[in-house]
Amino acid sequence: MTEQDTAAAIDTTEVPDEDARDEADIAADYIEELLDICDLDGDIEIEERAGRVYLSVTDDGEALRVLSKPDTVTALQELTRIAVQAETGEFSRLILDVGGSRDARADELQRLVDTAVERIEAGSSSAALPPMSSYERKLVHDLVAEKGFHSESEGEGRDRHTVVTR
Repeated sequence: MTEQDTAAAIDTTEVPDEDARDEADIAADYIEELLDICDLDGDIEIEERAGRVYLSVTDDGEALRVLSKPDTVTALQELTRIAVQAETGEFSRLILDVGGSRDARADELQRLVDTAVERIEAGSSSAALPPMSSYERKLVHDLVAEKGFHSESEGEGRDRHTVVTR
């Protein structure tokens, strides 16, 4: 990907905050360099939602399939956050999506919540979901609330999970 391709692929028009733009630009440069090292093509889109920078890396084919696995995306997100923090000195809360992996995970979380709600409606007092990241737990809490149920996070560290109740 050339600098011109990257400049055309990076859309910062939706990022109004100068600090967010800096964070976004640093993150986009980091991801672009990674794609170059891997000899992969991808388009990088940047937007801001609720004060958080979202970077989406997409392509027209299957080139990003290996990088879009959930554990890989989580690791790349952490590395990108560290790169931003190293340059700005500020903690980064950016969210990285590679090849639509976040949408696929959101669909999977929706199915988990639906199953948990079905168990509770069938008579179970609660339903525990598997451990997940804080971002995913936040999505789950929102999905559970939309269904009129209650949820709480329990556990510590990698074992932290969500429990759904009526």
